[in-house]
This record gives sequence, C-alpha cells and structure tokens, in this order.
Amino acid sequence: MLNTGDRLVESDRGLLTTVGCRITGQPPTYALEGSIAVTGGLVQWLRDNITLVGSAPEIETLARTVEDNGGCYFVPAFSGLFAPHWRSDARGVIAGLTAYTTKGHLARAVLEATAWQTREVVEAMNADAGVELRSLRVDGGMTANNLLMQFLADVLDVPVVRPIVAETVSLGAAYAAGLGVSFWPDVEALRANWHKAAEWLPSMDAATRQRGYRKWRKAVARTMDWVDDDD
Repeated sequence: MLNTGDRLVESDRGLLTTVGCRITGQPPTYALEGSIAVTGGLVQWLRDNITLVGSAPEIETLARTVEDNGGCYFVPAFSGLFAPHWRSDARGVIAGLTAYTTKGHLARAVLEATAWQTREVVEAMNADAGVELRSLRVDGGMTANNLLMQFLADVLDVPVVRPIVAETVSLGAAYAAGLGVSFWPDVEALRANWHKAAEWLPSMDAATRQRGYRKWRKAVARTMDWVDDDD
C-alpha cells in the first residue's frame, strides 16, 4: 500500500484506490493498493499439497542449499493473476525447469515469487503516484524469512525495513481505537512508537536484477490464456 495523503489517485496501471484511514475532524487519507493473489499461501501450498517441507520456516533452509533459482520461476496464478494484470484466465506455471533443477531451486523460486510480484506492484505505484519508492516497510509472517527480505531489497533496489511489531494490521486497529478514546493525543505520538527491528540493503548488481525480472515477466506471460470456455 502507498499512502497518497488527501489526494485520491485513480490508477491507470491495475491498482486499487482505497481509503487508508479517517480521523475525526480531518479529511480522509487515501492509498493505492496492489492486491497480489498468492504470497505466503504459496509456501503453505508447498508444505501441505506437495509436502516438500514439513513447516513453513523450513523453506528458507531448503532455499539456502542453492546459490540461486537455477533459472526456475514459479508464478502462482492459482486463481488467476491479480494486480497489476487482472487476468482471470491465467493459471500457475513453473518455468525454466531443467535436469539441473533441485528441490532447493523450487524452494527458492517459491520465495522469489513474492518479491517479483511486489516489484510489479511497486513499479505501477511509482508510475501512478509520480513518486519513486525510497524504502519499503514490511509486515506479517513472511518478514521472518531473512532470505526473502534480502531478495526483496535486491529486486526493488531499495532498503527493506522490518519494525519491532510486525503485525501492522492489528497494531493499526489498536492505534485507531486508542486515538478514538484519547489514549494517544495525536498521530505524532504514534509515530514516536515506531522502531526499526531490522533492515536489508540492496546488494544485487543492476544487470542481474534486470535479467531476473525479464525472465519473471516471460514466465508471467506463459500463465495467460490457459482457461478455455469449456473449462
């Protein structure tokens, strides 16, 4: 999500325009939202449906057994592609398989799918808002995966920051309630509560980044036009 302040930005690139919040006596704050269909759910799918790992945290250990994805890309369009494509006819693909591919490469491709999908959304946000992303603040369970966080910083070419309280949705609800009953005097008091727990800086060279993104987009193109009228 990208906070656009009191400016309601209509997306031309497949994003959603939503209300971020509204504090009593103040105008609404709007945001651009990029809805991605499958991120952490792909790790669960690998665990429960394919049983390649016994628990979600094991995927990082498995992915670290290889240096890179070995040319393997996983586009999890299980129910179509969401932002920024919006293609209900798409279905998931694993592209670039060779005899060299191992389960470590598959695990790495699963993690990298979240980062590449995020890059697609960030590019759309940069263009819609006319503001370049300078850093990405992350939250949720997947932020515990250090390999993914580093790769995310690499493909976005910006710092990725994890706060001490990683459950931002729950924290936001508590903050809204606290403001409503005057437990906190204003939003400035809330900003003072925010603290950084970890930060990842980009270390990937530009040529590698662009080659990987080009391959990702080729894999995405292969997911489309899969569903037929008689399916």
